[in-house]
Amino acid sequence: MSKGTLIMMHGMTGTSEKMQELARRLTPDGWTTLCPQAKISHPTRGGFAWWLFGEDVSEDETMSQMKESLSGILEILPDGPIIVGGFSQGGAMASALLETKASSSIVGLVLIATKTARPDELRGSLPFLKPRPVIWMHGKRDHLVPLDVGIEHIEIFEESGWPVTRLEHEKGHMVNLKQFEEMRKQVSIIAQNYQR
Repeated sequence: MSKGTLIMMHGMTGTSEKMQELARRLTPDGWTTLCPQAKISHPTRGGFAWWLFGEDVSEDETMSQMKESLSGILEILPDGPIIVGGFSQGGAMASALLETKASSSIVGLVLIATKTARPDELRGSLPFLKPRPVIWMHGKRDHLVPLDVGIEHIEIFEESGWPVTRLEHEKGHMVNLKQFEEMRKQVSIIAQNYQR
């Protein structure tokens, strides 16, 4: 029987398959891995998105797509403890799950090269939740999600007293493999501490 589930979500233009290897390597011993796939086909770059944005998409439409994507995730959540995380847009989805009924199952988060899509909602939700560990990774040369935007996201957690492990690096919009073992270790610590 699984002790819990690590749920990792891909970024915009990603797929469940592309996230699988990273997620499996991060999954603590005895835990299950789940990599959901977004349903919105990216119109120009292939792959899938949790929501679209840009000149052709209104802000209301973007928020509606995000809510629909969150509902889709809630439908497939397994029972038991979960560590949720993701890369880029997937990380924004992970932290947005704290604003839903899933918050009671979440024992930790892994946020990679990401930002919050709904800062006010996140800021409003965290004070009512028991703090859980957050692992944050971001590159100083990230041109898609600038470092200051990533820092704004993680500071919302820090200001609410959530314990954060910061893994900042010199690279761009990517997982820094030189810090991968540290990230894996921190995920395992979350799992071990939950089971105590």
